[in-house]
Amino acid sequence: MNQDFQEQLKLIIGHSLYESETPGAAFAVHINGQPSLETSVGYQDIKREVLLPNDAKFYIYSITKSIIATAALSLVNQGQLELDVPVQPYLPNFSVDTSVTLRQLLSHTSGLVDYGETSTYGDAVKATPSFPWSVEAFLDFAKTQGLRFTPGKGWAYSNIGYLVLRCVLEAVTGLSIQQLLQKVIFKPLSLQETFVPNTLYDVRELTPGYSDFFSENQLQDVTRFYHPGWVAHSVIVSTAPELALMMDALFTGKLLNPLVFEQMLCPVHILGKHPLLNLLGYGMGLFLGIDSPYGTVGGHVGEGPGYSVAAFHFPNLAGSRVTLAALANRERHDFGLQLVFKMVRKLMKIQIKS
Repeated sequence: MNQDFQEQLKLIIGHSLYESETPGAAFAVHINGQPSLETSVGYQDIKREVLLPNDAKFYIYSITKSIIATAALSLVNQGQLELDVPVQPYLPNFSVDTSVTLRQLLSHTSGLVDYGETSTYGDAVKATPSFPWSVEAFLDFAKTQGLRFTPGKGWAYSNIGYLVLRCVLEAVTGLSIQQLLQKVIFKPLSLQETFVPNTLYDVRELTPGYSDFFSENQLQDVTRFYHPGWVAHSVIVSTAPELALMMDALFTGKLLNPLVFEQMLCPVHILGKHPLLNLLGYGMGLFLGIDSPYGTVGGHVGEGPGYSVAAFHFPNLAGSRVTLAALANRERHDFGLQLVFKMVRKLMKIQIKS
């Protein structure tokens, strides 16, 4: 990817940052399985005094679900778990009225509630941002809410569902989620900057992330007081280059048996039309852009206090297989995804001309 193209792309991203009042963004591009671009635009800080490095660390928020799903399916591939067998035996301290399977947890068809939009959760985060609920408290919250629908008979995005999935994986392997992901994904890919934090001390090198969630109409850097434990299923810290590498490795067969991976790409539920992804569906741990001009696009977005991120794979972008990751240090709905598609449009132009 030549220098002229990189500068054009930086100008496009920089304009989006200016319009959205976002300090900075890091992004990475893999083409046909190889890293092609790893760079950044803008600043770490809202005063725009410190440039954002290419390897800036971000919470990747719900993209973590794709990574946890990959780990779960690796255990399926090894015969340690089955997709359509109830997971209840692994959860002696958490029971639901109807059996829930691994497939249902992975695809958000378990019927388990979510906490993200509830005032109970939002008020608790604002009241004690440095002191999150325990795993037991999250599960107790789910018990009091009951199931939204009979497992397998509906679809509803559920962070609690992925917390239950995490509990199953830890019970089966005897490893913490950090140890499991290190074993099956981070170490095989030689990732140096990617990890699952447990404390605020663990994220002391996180790039500043700005949010008005805790103080209306005032942007604050949340990294010193917002505890990663408020993301129930756990949250990964990564960089644009390493996030792109993980997502590309998944789609190019380096992490899962192709037959198992194909099940991730099978849409369990169609969510409807989407302005960027055309017909939006969900498989197992992946959002899917179905019937797009680029083939079946797959990946995930992540949003939460301080950050908006996205990582997606395009199987046929002007004749190439392309994986894109974009991480911005201010939370705005779908902003990371918008940056990904700005790169898509620019890549289409440059590759068509060449």
